[in-house]
Amino acid sequence: MGGIVPMRDSSRAGTLPATSDELSRLLTVVRRGRVLTVTGRFREPRSRLVREIAERLSSNFCDGAAVVAIGRPFGVPELTTALGSVQGMPFLPYATADPLSWLAERDMLLVLDGAEHLAPEALAWLRRLLTAAPGLRVLASARSPLAFEGERVHRL
Repeated sequence: MGGIVPMRDSSRAGTLPATSDELSRLLTVVRRGRVLTVTGRFREPRSRLVREIAERLSSNFCDGAAVVAIGRPFGVPELTTALGSVQGMPFLPYATADPLSWLAERDMLLVLDGAEHLAPEALAWLRRLLTAAPGLRVLASARSPLAFEGERVHRL
């Protein structure tokens, strides 16, 4: 299972696995940094936290936030296909030859929920994308850090 998941209503969020002070710090890290990975043993608390952060920060980015749920191995084709199907976002016009260069022009928050399923080539592609896209921020949930340069890690 994988793909784009719509943002959920925060009134149904339940208890977040972070204090209000921690959440405030994480929001600042995402705004100022390039990559934040929320790690921990259990997927649901990680997922809940990154989706809440995305919902709160979506309006801070011209192109909003794209949430990609990853529940099976994901390579570059699966990742670009998922990005191309985000509703309400100007992603990957039909017949885009180079999604990397098109995405490099975006000002957005890319949320990778379940990033431990990303294949090594997808991680390398994301590193190139971060180099080419100054307006891109990556927020990931995974069992372990992504090992990106400048990555900040929040352990649950």
